Amino acid sequence: MSTLHLVPPDIASLYEIHEWRNATGVLQTAHQEEWTEIMQALRNFRFRASDVLAPGKNKSELAKGLDSFLLKYGWKEQQFRTAIKVDETVRESPTHKVDCYKNRVALEVEWNNKDPFFDRDLNNFRLLFDLNVIDVGLIITRCSDLQTIFNRLGKGKSYGNSTTHIRKLVPRIMGGGGGGCPILVFGISSKLYVEDLKPSESLPIHAPTIEVDDDES
Repeated sequence: MSTLHLVPPDIASLYEIHEWRNATGVLQTAHQEEWTEIMQALRNFRFRASDVLAPGKNKSELAKGLDSFLLKYGWKEQQFRTAIKVDETVRESPTHKVDCYKNRVALEVEWNNKDPFFDRDLNNFRLLFDLNVIDVGLIITRCSDLQTIFNRLGKGKSYGNSTTHIRKLVPRIMGGGGGGCPILVFGISSKLYVEDLKPSESLPIHAPTIEVDDDES
């Protein structure tokens, strides 16, 4: 049984959405405040041609834009210090940092990393859920068909099949990569794209074409 019908229609029309273990129901019933804040962040989000063309940094302006909206409402980057104790021997086993965390809700933004980052995120969610630290995890990533836009902007080589897009994520989740942790995924679609280039700014004449294939392995 799915609880995706609880997603507001305006959000459902802009994002490709998937869930695991009724994550939407968990959020809306047990974390109403966090759910409202996430929905507002998604409503406000747009990505622009100028964002895609901006020089690469450690974290893209797109991802930082989503993070910064939530930070205003008390979300924060969080790393949990965990350890395994056997008799008197303690082995530190720290988790990876979570991009945004608030009140047992963990959210990751994966705009354009290498796709093994999805494995890291899902393993982190699984561990934190098993340790009773979080109730639900969310991942915001990009829809695979945005590759057409990147190709047209001449940035196709930067956004390829081996990077983080939704076709690389969903099979991992449905294969149990997050364990028992409820997980909700939002894929950023072309409906959120804004063409903001000035008339004087031209696109590459021969933009390289990169395909995102249907191989979900």
